[in-house]
Amino acid sequence: MQIYVPGEDDSEETRVPLLPETVRQLSGLGCEISVEPGLGAALGVSDSAYMEAGAGATRPREEGLKSADLVLRLNKPSPGEVDILKPGCLHISFLDPFTDASVLRLLAEKSVDAIAMELMPRTTLAQKMDALSSQANLAGYVAVILAAERLPRLFPMMMTPAGTLQPARVLVVGAGVAGLQAIATARRLGARVQAYDTRPTAAEQVRSLGARFVEIKLGETGQTEQGYAKALTDQQIESQRQALQKHCADADVVITTAQVFGKKAPVIVTEEMVRGMKAGSVVVDAAADTGGNVACAAIGQETMVGSVRVLAFRNLSRRVPVHASQVYSNNLGNLVEHFWDKERKEFVLKREDEILRGALATQGGRIVNPLFV
Repeated sequence: MQIYVPGEDDSEETRVPLLPETVRQLSGLGCEISVEPGLGAALGVSDSAYMEAGAGATRPREEGLKSADLVLRLNKPSPGEVDILKPGCLHISFLDPFTDASVLRLLAEKSVDAIAMELMPRTTLAQKMDALSSQANLAGYVAVILAAERLPRLFPMMMTPAGTLQPARVLVVGAGVAGLQAIATARRLGARVQAYDTRPTAAEQVRSLGARFVEIKLGETGQTEQGYAKALTDQQIESQRQALQKHCADADVVITTAQVFGKKAPVIVTEEMVRGMKAGSVVVDAAADTGGNVACAAIGQETMVGSVRVLAFRNLSRRVPVHASQVYSNNLGNLVEHFWDKERKEFVLKREDEILRGALATQGGRIVNPLFV
């Protein structure tokens, strides 16, 4: 089974899908791997490092994609790249199916089997393959660092001969993977942190990190089987905004991470709430990739809304590409190893497996994932 690993055309992409350590892991299983020349150049990883780890050769993208039985990459393929793939091969990457379902149709028409990394179920067994969570974890860290850099005051309290400097107040909205990491990072920097989430089960996690949980009574809320927050009604959203307005006004930094799986991120922070914050405050919308939580945020940009700085950069994990590449590479390696048949030396698609029931998008010329059928 020929495995090929291409790079990315996106000039803003800083991450690498597979690192030599994972090549070594997969080579030990009997995998035959080739990579695109310069695959790791953005991180200073040479082609020779891949060869020393067990990759058999470097191949230009078109040649590699044409001959591959299994393609491991980071982002979705272009229509032209799908056309190059041979029928029956397996393609594994982020596919962005909720935003652009056309890629699934193209893969199915070409009879390419595809696993979407963002559909990996959040179960104990699949945890080491959950790329969405591993990237979100890093995004939560980056959101705090960006805020700390731009805030015109310190995060920690300091006792000085010239007086006591009070700690910054940080409000984190959304206590999922990214939110919990944001809480932990802000706490490590010495900020006074409070956090809010619609899921009652999040309260214990927030408090375990030393932050104060903001309780807002909205009636019935909850989470999906995968642990994602359920969408709120319009009335609940409005009640939530009214209750959060005072907390935003008191905060020096607001970091929003709230997302609903498969849907546009809910707008939680209004322009009025932002303008009601203190001069010099910072808002980081870490949900920008799915539309954002902040009404006045300019997606992909840093702007001033009155005297408040609002950041809504996409794909925050790209800002720490070494570790973002490391965890994604490990996610891919663990996925391949889990389904690798050592005797047949191939990746075996087991449709009955609980992981593939969630993550398999196309198979045998059809879109098979129930979310998109």
